[in-house]
Amino acid sequence: MRIPVLSLGRILLVSIQEDLTDSDAMQFQSDLVERVAETEALGVAIDITALDVVDSYMARVINDTAYMVRLLGAEAVICGVQPFVAMTLIEMGRDLLGADCAFNLEQGLEILKGRIAKRGDTRFDEDEDA
Repeated sequence: MRIPVLSLGRILLVSIQEDLTDSDAMQFQSDLVERVAETEALGVAIDITALDVVDSYMARVINDTAYMVRLLGAEAVICGVQPFVAMTLIEMGRDLLGADCAFNLEQGLEILKGRIAKRGDTRFDEDEDA
């Protein structure tokens, strides 16, 4: 199963709507990192609002993906961590250190825009490049 990667100008949005198998998770990671490099994205919002459970493997994939995105020069925000997921991650001794977290997608996009602006780049929309 492929996870769609949507472009909002120079920001990419990924919404994980259901639990992923290990191979789906690796495909998601590969697809997203390739898309960041291809588009020279400034930021990535990974929305996990629909996930009621995040196991240690998926937490590691999300964390590693956020690190990879940042290594490529983009900012990363994880949006919509559910309370039960947050409690489970802490109980497992896992956390999401590779990215900022936001309550929802709207807040996540604002965080991304702020972090990108701090770097001195305000070209969120492709039309502004012209």
